[in-house]
Formats: sequence, structure tokens, C-alpha cells
Amino acid sequence: MKNELRLTDTNAASDSKGRTWGLEGGLFWWLIGGIGAGIMVFFVLLVVMGSSLTTSFLVALVPVSVCLVYIFALRQGKPPGYDRDCFEYLFTGRGFSPQTGRNCTHPLL
Repeated sequence: MKNELRLTDTNAASDSKGRTWGLEGGLFWWLIGGIGAGIMVFFVLLVVMGSSLTTSFLVALVPVSVCLVYIFALRQGKPPGYDRDCFEYLFTGRGFSPQTGRNCTHPLL
């Protein structure tokens, strides 16, 4: 009878990049960056430009909301590279797929 311990590498930890504040991987850094940019915009508008409190706050919500939209629409729960594929499709078109609206009768046209 063998009494040696058998170890098997399952790679279970390599499938997940972890979660912080409910966000996958390093997405919380995008949220921190958006909040930091919002705070900077708020204080620049309020102190340097002399805008009103309401205007400064509403303009400072823009970078935070852009980061939140990017996180939840293009990254959270999506496959890797989904955001890059969406931007590539938006700026360059379909890519390597055939054009569906083109009907030719000649094979070389």
C-alpha cells in the first residue's frame, strides 16, 4: 500500500483575477481614477474658476459617470477584449467579415 500524497495542479486560481468592491480584476482602479478626476475637476471649478457649488458638482460627475459606464457596459462580466472589440467595431467597421449588403452576380466583383 502506498502512503505518499498525490498532488495535482488544478489551475483553479488562474481562472479568476479576484474581486474588489464587487468589481472583477483591476476594474476598481478605473473607479478610483474616475473619482480622483472628479474631485480634481470639482476643486478646479470651485476654487480656481469660481463656479457655483452646483455647477462644479454636476460637471465633476461627468468623469465618474463615464468611468462607471465604461466599467459596467464594457468590462464587468464580459470576456477579455470585449471593450477593445467594441471600440474597433465603432471606429473601423466590421473587420474581416463579409459585407452582407453587397449582392454580386460575378464572382470577381
